[in-house]
Amino acid sequence: MTAESRSIEFPADETDRRPARRGTAWTLAVLTAIFTVAFIDRQILNLLVDPIKGSLGITDVDFSLLQGLAFMASYVALSPMFGWLADRTNRRNLLAGAVTVWSLCTILCGLSQDYSTLFMARIGIGAAEACVTPAAWSMLADLYERKRLSRALSIFLIGPYIGTGLAMILGGFLLGLGEEIRALVPIFSGFADWQIVFIAVGLPGIMLGPITLALREPARGESSSGPPTAAIPLREAFAFLWQARSFFVLFFLGMTAIILVLYSVPAWMPAVLIRSLGADPATVGLQYGIVALCAGTGGVLFGPVLGRFLAARGTKYPEVRVPIIAAGGLVVAGALLAFLPSYEVGLLAAGIATFFFGLPQAMAATALQVAAPPAMRGLVASIYTFIAGVIGLVLAPTLVAFLTDHVFRNPADVDSSLAIVCCTSAIIALLLTIAAARNYRPLTED
Repeated sequence: MTAESRSIEFPADETDRRPARRGTAWTLAVLTAIFTVAFIDRQILNLLVDPIKGSLGITDVDFSLLQGLAFMASYVALSPMFGWLADRTNRRNLLAGAVTVWSLCTILCGLSQDYSTLFMARIGIGAAEACVTPAAWSMLADLYERKRLSRALSIFLIGPYIGTGLAMILGGFLLGLGEEIRALVPIFSGFADWQIVFIAVGLPGIMLGPITLALREPARGESSSGPPTAAIPLREAFAFLWQARSFFVLFFLGMTAIILVLYSVPAWMPAVLIRSLGADPATVGLQYGIVALCAGTGGVLFGPVLGRFLAARGTKYPEVRVPIIAAGGLVVAGALLAFLPSYEVGLLAAGIATFFFGLPQAMAATALQVAAPPAMRGLVASIYTFIAGVIGLVLAPTLVAFLTDHVFRNPADVDSSLAIVCCTSAIIALLLTIAAARNYRPLTED
C-alpha cells in the first residue's frame, strides 16, 4: 500500500468539520440503543442458568454451549462477511435488518420447548449481531474526526454495559412477576418464567428496525477533508495488515484476552452469587445488574478521560496505554474473585472487574480505527470481532464450566473457576498489550 493511500487528512478547522457533524448526535444515540438491545438479548441467558437447566434437564457444560458455541458459531463465521459488506454497502440498512432478525430470534428462545430449538435460536441471535461492530464503528469513524472519535465510541460502547445491567435488572424483575403475567395475559399460561423473560426482552428490538432506517448513511471518510474514499481490494487490505502485523496481531490478541474476562464475568458471576454465596436469582438480577450497569458504563466513559489525562502529561499514544492499565487492574480483580467471604464482597469484585474490562474499550476501538485507512475500518473491526469471538465467546463460558465440572467437581466452586480464568487471561492481556504498544503508529499525527 502506498504512502498516499495510507494517509488520512483531518479537517483543519470547525468550518470544515461542521458538515460532517450534521445529525451525528441522533445517529450515535440510535447506534448506542442498538448495541444496548444486542447485549440485553445476548446476556439475558446468563441470569436464567438454573431455571433453564431445571426445565430442560441439561448440565453446566450443555448450558455453556448455549452461552458460547451456539452464539459464537454464527457470530464469528459471519463477522468477516459483515466487515466486507460494511466497507461496500449501506451500513444503515444492514443494521436495520440485523436488529430485527436477532430480536425475532430472542422471542424464539422464549417459544423454545427443547434444547435443540433454543440452541438454533441462539445461533440466529449470533448471526445477526455479528453486523453491529463493523457497521457501527465504520459509521462513527466517518462521522467523527479523530479528536472526537474516542468520546463518541465511549458513548456507543456503554451499550454492552447498559444492556448487561438491564438484562439482569429486567430479567430479575420479570422472573418475580411470572405468576402475575400469566394471570394477566392468558396466552402465557403454559409458559415457564424464563420463557416469558425472553419474549419480553425481544420485543423492543423489533421497534428499532424502522427507526434505524431513518438514519443518514455517511460517506466514506466523511470526517476527513478529502473526497469520499473508495473500497480497498481485499488483497491490498490484507497486505497492509500483514505489514503492520507487529501491532495489529498483538493488539487483537491482547484485547481478546481482556474480552475473555468481559464474557466470563457476566456469564458466571450470577451463578457465583447464587450458588457460592447463597443469594436468590431475583436479588442477584437487580443488584448485580445495577453494579454491572454503573461500573461498566463508568469504565467505558472514563477511558477517554484517562486518555486525555495521560496525553496532557506527555504520554504518547494514550489510546494504547489505557488497555495496559486496564489489564493490570483486571489482574487484581481476578485475584479478588478467589477470595469471596460474603455476597457484598462478591458484588465489589464484580464491580471492579466490570470497571476495568470496560475501561479500554473505547480507546482500543479508536486505536484500531485510526491505525487503518477509512476504507478498511469495517474490515479491521470485523477481524477484531472474529478473533475476539473465537477466543472470548467460545472459551470464556466453557473454560469456567469445564473447571467447575471436571476439576473442582462441585457447582459451588464456580467462584474458583471464574477466578482462575479471569486472572490468567488478565496476565496474558497485560503482556500482549505492552508488546503491541511498542509497535503502534496511527496513520495521522495530531
